[in-house]
Amino acid sequence: MGRRKQSDEIGKHPVRGPGRKAKKQGEPTFSKDLLPKDNADKKSSSRAKKRARKRLQKEKILEEKSQQQKEKKQKQKEKKLVETRHSDGESIQDEEDMNGYTDENQQWLQPKKNLKNLFGDDDNQDEQGPNNNEGYNDEFDPEDMDDDNDSVSDDDDDDKEHPKLAIEKQSTKIREKQRKTKELSEQELLTNIEQHEKVQFPSGQEVTKDSVPPADLQLLMHRIREVINVLNDFSKKREQTRTRKDYLDLLRQDLCSYYSYNDFLMSKLIELFPLAEIIDFLEANEVQRPVTIRTNTLKTRRRDLMQSLINRGVNVDPLDKWTKIGLVIYSSQVPIGATPEYLSGHYMIQGASSFLPVMALAPQASERILDMCAAPGGKTTYIGSLMHNSGILVANDANKDRARAVIANVHRLGLTNTIVTNLDGRHFSEHMGGFDRCLVDAPCSGTGVISKDQAVKTSKDAKDIQRCFTSQRQLLLNAIDAVNANSTTGGYIVYSTCSILIEENEAVIQYALNNRPVKIVETGLEFGVEGFSSFKGTKYHPLMKHCRRYYPHLHNLDGFFVAKLKKLSNKAATKNGGIVSDVTQVENSKLD
Repeated sequence: MGRRKQSDEIGKHPVRGPGRKAKKQGEPTFSKDLLPKDNADKKSSSRAKKRARKRLQKEKILEEKSQQQKEKKQKQKEKKLVETRHSDGESIQDEEDMNGYTDENQQWLQPKKNLKNLFGDDDNQDEQGPNNNEGYNDEFDPEDMDDDNDSVSDDDDDDKEHPKLAIEKQSTKIREKQRKTKELSEQELLTNIEQHEKVQFPSGQEVTKDSVPPADLQLLMHRIREVINVLNDFSKKREQTRTRKDYLDLLRQDLCSYYSYNDFLMSKLIELFPLAEIIDFLEANEVQRPVTIRTNTLKTRRRDLMQSLINRGVNVDPLDKWTKIGLVIYSSQVPIGATPEYLSGHYMIQGASSFLPVMALAPQASERILDMCAAPGGKTTYIGSLMHNSGILVANDANKDRARAVIANVHRLGLTNTIVTNLDGRHFSEHMGGFDRCLVDAPCSGTGVISKDQAVKTSKDAKDIQRCFTSQRQLLLNAIDAVNANSTTGGYIVYSTCSILIEENEAVIQYALNNRPVKIVETGLEFGVEGFSSFKGTKYHPLMKHCRRYYPHLHNLDGFFVAKLKKLSNKAATKNGGIVSDVTQVENSKLD
């Protein structure tokens, strides 16, 4: 009901009737567009229609794929069944009679016309016909094709019964081409084997040639390998008219021609290495060893040095497990010998094999140590870092110009316990003695570092080896005399060379054993080849096995020899039942 006026207001204004809201409202009226239609369907928007179409297409595609997968699996099962029956002796005709022909897979075998033929080739356009641009269905598996076709005629018969697709024709041609290529290669191989079944000895004029034309190098290497093969089984494969010396002479001559060595050095290498290793060693000498550096532990750590070099664009890695301070450099965007780290003495450019003598020496803090042949200072600074700048380290070198390099490296790497001398090592014990340890890295022929100096191949002869042998004996005996046998911590001498020849290594150690009161002890190195206890009928001390040899083809290091001796007494060595008072003077007079 509507609101009526109060009684006190009746006199002022006349009451005209009930309130406005009290009137009864009629039924609501709607437009025709808003009225519901019983039989009319609701119209969908354009986006709803697109979504519906996509949904239907997706369902259809999924259904087709599932159907194709089922058909493919069924075909594979049938194929396996056919193969099994073929192996059991049944025929294809029996199988067709049993199962009957079906074309359920005809739909997915048809190529899609809107794809290009991935195997199409311009040379095969005429052969493929009007469908040469047609591709293949993704579900088609080329492995399902038969690879047992032996001839083209069989393929032609199959084409008449079941026409092949473009991809099948192309695959058949590829297989046929591969088969022909394989047959030709096998025939060529058989021909070569027949031609080189026996080693062809050259004429006398060819043997005396100093060089071989580049075109004949391949044949020369083939003959080298054939000769090695004959020598490995000489009794069965040799020619009856040829002796072993003939084959060895031919092998030496061919190796000299191929690798450019002189006859003397090649003869030494053939005697030293087994025939199975000689080629590996010679090939390793043709390849440069990786650049290595040693971290100076007095100023930095290897981890920090690696990070600094990597930031400068140097590709660097830890050297190996046997060293905790070595780094190997593969490539660098900056000069390794001019970086701020190098100039500040954080590392030393040093060959990895040069670490080994110092590791065998095992210097201790507060000792008196002598490095008799110190230049250019790599081993000296390594010894000083292991001594932690304590004790006294004497670095000697007979060459005054090379001694300056030792001084420069000692200052750059921050050594404060080092004294640099310029004395003849063969008479060093006359000036100074009483050392706890001594390192003798003697000058040698350099046959272990041929990769660094290719001139060694042709420049060394018997006189050079004898000259080195004499100097090395003098240096080692003088180093032994300079060491104190009564040292509480030392009394050790380490002898090393960058040579692999017996005359400069085991022979020198044997000479020291015969003329000084010393014995061979273990080097403490974890790897390396044992020294020779006997060689070509010459017997050496049985403890020579404690020495260590390193080869480029086995250890990827420069050729090196390391031996460690322990001095037993400070008395002069006995000779012919008497005591030699001045051993150095006697040796010098004899060697001169």
